Amino acid sequence: MSGTHTIDAPAPEVKSRAARPRLFKVILLNDDFTPREFVVGVLRRIFRMADSEALGVMLTAHRRGACVVAVFTREVAEEKASRATQRGADSGHPLTFTTESE
Repeated sequence: MSGTHTIDAPAPEVKSRAARPRLFKVILLNDDFTPREFVVGVLRRIFRMADSEALGVMLTAHRRGACVVAVFTREVAEEKASRATQRGADSGHPLTFTTESE
């Protein structure tokens, strides 16, 4: 193989994109004991909803048994659901928020 040379070219640089984080829904579960005004207040404070939006979410949960409140990354969804549920427990209400993958 005299006279034949191979040149090792550098491998092309592969640009990788960061994968989008999985999103999780925060869900408000209806109960027949927590006062409506309390639920609206929790939605306003923890999820930063306007009065009309919070009222709509609360009424949807009341009619259908549950309602998606918002969608976040896993950590944010779990933290907000936990804080909202704890706020109910601290006030003696069975208010419950859960999370599930979107």
